[in-house]
Amino acid sequence: MTRNHLWLASLFIATLSLGTDEFVIAGVLTPVAADLEISTGAAGQLVTAFALAFALGAPVLAVWLDRHPRRPVLCGGLAIFALANLGCAAVDDFPALLALRILAGLSAAAVSTSAFAIAAAGAPRGRQGTYLSVVTAGLTVALFTGVPIGAWIADVFNWRATFVLIAVVAAAAALTAFSTLPPLPGAAPAPLSERLAPLRHPSVLRMVAAIFLCGTGGLMFYTYLGPITERTTGSDEHLPLLLLLTGLVGVGAALGGGRLSDRFGPRRSRVIVITGHAAALAVLALLAGYGAPIWAFAAIVAVWSLFAWALNPPMQASTIAAAPDAPMTAVSLNITGLYAGTAIAGALGGLALDHLGPQAIPVIGALALAAAGVIASPATRPGRLVGSRA
Repeated sequence: MTRNHLWLASLFIATLSLGTDEFVIAGVLTPVAADLEISTGAAGQLVTAFALAFALGAPVLAVWLDRHPRRPVLCGGLAIFALANLGCAAVDDFPALLALRILAGLSAAAVSTSAFAIAAAGAPRGRQGTYLSVVTAGLTVALFTGVPIGAWIADVFNWRATFVLIAVVAAAAALTAFSTLPPLPGAAPAPLSERLAPLRHPSVLRMVAAIFLCGTGGLMFYTYLGPITERTTGSDEHLPLLLLLTGLVGVGAALGGGRLSDRFGPRRSRVIVITGHAAALAVLALLAGYGAPIWAFAAIVAVWSLFAWALNPPMQASTIAAAPDAPMTAVSLNITGLYAGTAIAGALGGLALDHLGPQAIPVIGALALAAAGVIASPATRPGRLVGSRA
């Protein structure tokens, strides 16, 4: 493997560790609650703490760290992330564990924004989408490799061993990145108002709003796939296979989304992906409403996964293209939009499930994706700020 491929692999491993840390806690809530003598609901706040720290910390840290060289920011963030997870494995009381989860979320925000900015800046001409898709693929792979492996380790040993595993993976990513990353400088010194320019950029804000709606609609369906499957097919016994299918298709889709962006450009690729995503959810809404055999439902779930996981590379490329002078800030806003959409997806989907039934969830998702398509379809205009004369 060439040096170039090694540094890109380090970004993949880094986001794999982030994704595992984000999702794996859901699989070890019961042993964590029993060990710390707290309720499972209280243990669930460890998920909330990580996600909120990630979402809120991403834009703040991006603005602060944007002027620093990329390699020390990424490696330093990974080091703090690894230490925070080692701390999670060592503490014996809930408040300390909660604080460490917040620290892990903040460091993950710094690593994630840095990884996307590095992939975009270090990509050869015409291959930015492909490089961004490798970073995205790390998060996707975590759904069906890192998370099950982490849960298995917790079952064989204990839940603390899972956090040790995450720390080891993050440390491996930091060492690989430190020895292979090209010396990419940070952004040129600029006043804070210029670093916050993406916050005033209509095209950036449109992309953030679009990915928020995509996260709300798409992840609402994924979160409540179990009850939707039972409503559609009469049983949820095939749910593990559906989740595996979603993950397997998702990895290829994440990489394919990057190639699509390289070939057709960010605008055409995001329109194709969002339109396909909305159409797949609309078909799933029909199946949920009228019922379907498992093979038909699984086929459309695979199509949905193809478009859902292909979304991030063209959206990240679109956001970076809209704010090329502040890529870390722009990417961080996109990440915040996605994580905010994820939070809304859980809450809104729960309300829909309780009051309207599982068949309503893909309907709401399709409407959210349709709105996202309308918002994302106009071309982005880099460098045009609200109130500027450019």
